[in-house]
Amino acid sequence: MKEPNVKDIKKYLQGMAKLPKAKYITAERLSRIIGIYPDVISDNLSYFDPMIKMDYEYNLLELVPSMKKYLEDKENKKNPLPKVEVVRKDEIDQYDSYFDFIYKRLTIGGMLDRSASLTDKELRIFKKLITEELNNRKNKK
Repeated sequence: MKEPNVKDIKKYLQGMAKLPKAKYITAERLSRIIGIYPDVISDNLSYFDPMIKMDYEYNLLELVPSMKKYLEDKENKKNPLPKVEVVRKDEIDQYDSYFDFIYKRLTIGGMLDRSASLTDKELRIFKKLITEELNNRKNKK
C-alpha cells in the first residue's frame, strides 16, 4: 500500500474541520465538501485503515488522530539538503588558466604534490576553468 500524499491528507483534515459539530463524516459527505470522488478519498485513507474501501459508511473522524500523527512524522523527517557552495566569478578570476590553478594548488616549490587533495569547491573552480578553456578553443576554430 503506497503512502498518501501529505497535501491530500491536509486537504481532508481541512474539509473535516469545516464541519466542527459533525459526529459522523463519511467519504461521501467529505467528497461533497472538498470536491473529490469518495473512491479517491477511500483509496488515500486506506493507508490508515484498509476497511475504508469496503465500508462506505465508515466514520472518517476516527482516523483524525492517526492522520495528524502521520503529518507530524512527515514534517519531522524532512532532512535539509546540504548547501552547495557556489563558485563566484572573483574566485575564478584569481587564476589565469587551469594550468595556473594546478600550479598554485597542487605543487610545492614547482614539484607536483601527489598527496594533495582538492575540496568540492576547489573541484568546481577547476571545472569552470576547464570549461572556459574548452570554450576559448572552440571559439578560435
